[in-house]
Amino acid sequence: MTHSSNGERVLVTGGTGYLAGWVIAGLLQRGYRVRTTVRSLGKAEQVRTAVSGRAGAEVAAVMEFAVTDLLSDEGWDKAAEGAHYMIHTASPMPFDSGVDLIKTAREGTGRVLGAAARAGVKRAVLTSSGITAGAGDSNTPATETTYAEPSGTPLHAYPDSKILAERDAWELAEATGLELSAVLPTFMQGPPLGARNGAGTTDVIRRLLAREIPAVPNIGWNVVDVRDVAELHILAMTNPAAAGQRYLASGSFLWYRDIARILRDKLPDEATKVPMRTMPDIIVKLLARVNPQMAMVRSQIGRKRLVDSSKARTLGWQPRPTEQTIIDTATALLAKDSPSK
Repeated sequence: MTHSSNGERVLVTGGTGYLAGWVIAGLLQRGYRVRTTVRSLGKAEQVRTAVSGRAGAEVAAVMEFAVTDLLSDEGWDKAAEGAHYMIHTASPMPFDSGVDLIKTAREGTGRVLGAAARAGVKRAVLTSSGITAGAGDSNTPATETTYAEPSGTPLHAYPDSKILAERDAWELAEATGLELSAVLPTFMQGPPLGARNGAGTTDVIRRLLAREIPAVPNIGWNVVDVRDVAELHILAMTNPAAAGQRYLASGSFLWYRDIARILRDKLPDEATKVPMRTMPDIIVKLLARVNPQMAMVRSQIGRKRLVDSSKARTLGWQPRPTEQTIIDTATALLAKDSPSK
């Protein structure tokens, strides 16, 4: 990167998150001062320890922490005070117990970006989602020029939360003059930092390794490495061309069975239990009646979504091979589950 940090401060929201850890580590490695938000100061050392292994204990030691909550006004202006940039990664995840996904995402985005505007940050970067980029038929790749519409159904509350929160973000930016960029990652995989066991998305690989499912559903994802997504956030923060732009972050499309095959081929000793059989579609549909996770993917059975990430490459973004991401994720999860860890 040609951009010099000059010791500038970046506020990163959601410091305990899967993506946020890699964003923070990348910023610290580049000489930025980082302040991150946590819901409790008891989480501060967890974050510091996680990023120190990547960025070094010395720089992690001077990280700053701000206690905030997406559903409360308290603390956001103080958190944003003195920040030159803001990266907003914090957002509720599917199956968070008792959380109103849409309310939390929309109100949180308003609070965070409102504080950024009042603090006069140079630029804010929003972590949106690949699902916010609409597409036409199955042969047309999704691009940043199209916007998905919310479904308005409880089953799709998470996609709707991302769609509506990004829409709110652009409206707020226009109303306040806040310089905004958005990164739209697809299905993130990659090693988690520190002692954490990973994100909900990496549970796909964990369950395969543990043979918690007897067969793989006929579904797939556009896989992208969390480390590459973090890199794209920093590029979107610093590149002048990124102002007011959206960037899809996606790698190759992999069927569930492709992930299983990669594990079996590349980790033959550790992945001997990984199932290779495909689960009949009718079984998935029946399970969807009682299993919320299956219910969310029911509409994706047999569907391959195309995503065009060429725009992100104009910033110099170079994602790593998807197969390597799968292996690195599995290796990290196996290491964390090892009795010696």
